[in-house]
Amino acid sequence: MAGSFNPSSGGAQDANAPAQTNWFALSSLTTLFFMWGFITCLNDILIPYLKGAFDLTYTQAMLVQFCFFGAYFIVSLPAGNLVAKIGYKNGIVSGLGIACLGCALFYPAAQMQEYALFLGALFVLASGITLLQVAANPCVSMQGPARTASSRLTLTQAFNSLGTTIAPFFGAWLLFAGGANHEVVDASAVKVPYLILAAALLVLALIFFWIRLPTATSAASTGSDDSPASFADAWQYRHLRLGAFAIFAYVGAEVAIGSFLVNFLNQPHVAGIEEAEAAEYIAYYWGGAMVGRFIGAVVMQRVAAGKVLAFNSAAAVILVILAISMSGELAMWAILAVGLFNSIMFPTIFTLGLQNLGKATSQGSGILCLAIVGGAIVPLGQGVLADGVNLSVSFLLPVVCYFYIAFFGLSGSKPQAPQQTQDSERDSLDAPGMAGAN
Repeated sequence: MAGSFNPSSGGAQDANAPAQTNWFALSSLTTLFFMWGFITCLNDILIPYLKGAFDLTYTQAMLVQFCFFGAYFIVSLPAGNLVAKIGYKNGIVSGLGIACLGCALFYPAAQMQEYALFLGALFVLASGITLLQVAANPCVSMQGPARTASSRLTLTQAFNSLGTTIAPFFGAWLLFAGGANHEVVDASAVKVPYLILAAALLVLALIFFWIRLPTATSAASTGSDDSPASFADAWQYRHLRLGAFAIFAYVGAEVAIGSFLVNFLNQPHVAGIEEAEAAEYIAYYWGGAMVGRFIGAVVMQRVAAGKVLAFNSAAAVILVILAISMSGELAMWAILAVGLFNSIMFPTIFTLGLQNLGKATSQGSGILCLAIVGGAIVPLGQGVLADGVNLSVSFLLPVVCYFYIAFFGLSGSKPQAPQQTQDSERDSLDAPGMAGAN
């Protein structure tokens, strides 16, 4: 539960955690969440644009998401190692610099009209965002009392959702001239929006270079054992392992539903609206997540985070089943409302998964970010189901994901000491002289 969350250490950190929230640092970090939400959702506009520009198949166009979310799988663990060595602040500055480079690479890709170069630029961009997430998520948790860590991370994630809500309008305005159905003849229109993003990321990197943030590589660094944690050290924690699968399931379900929304609403028995009009409804899906995160930030000040996570997962299951079994506006609004209940899932799973990891926190953060690769795998699986059976049945895959997330909230998120620690404690109790201690 949120009340027992310790973002950086197993026990000592509770005494050292700030009694008051550092609002200036938290506000600065919030801009990062907005930016990577904005950039991630811009892919939803980039995919149809590049599909038209290069005359791609749907499979080829989906390489955009595959390369973007695949970067999380490849980069997360090295990012965790890097943050453990250079600290959260330097990790954030480095991530912003790499993301800036990725955005700048869109210019030569557009000049040379090479789809492979766009994919390479996306991978570099996503690598920078991965490093940002590994450093910024635990850093947010450190900006105040441990008991409200889930609430703080949910609040910052609300601004992440604000970015995902605004991005489609920005992309449509610059890439499709306000959303008009123009035939795309080349990829040159990406130059301006991604150069703007590169400039914004560079400014943020300079700002974070100067402001003060926690410099500790892990909260346990003040202890007697300063040796860095390894992947194996972090992987011993059961709740972290289960949390990684929960992140995989959540990101996969959220991205899969978002990717198929236009096609789902286009079906005659649902809304029967044209694809251009259906695309506008994506804002309701992502906007619901934004509203839900503001609500969740308040609710989780009083209600255990695991219980809120389980409730939202159950609600998402009901809504998806309603959407695929009903028709008309009921089906349409049911699927769009899933975004509202998706809202608190990522930050809540993240904070619950990092409970009591001690010096393994940065490695744990890397493992959780690695699991974001679900955004590349689950949509692909749903696509296979849609092609092999039908579109409505394919939404049962996200339902399975939400069932697992509910299990994690109710049971899997409860922190347990690694087995070797339990064995050590049991051996100490069995040692001579300890028998009379009880």
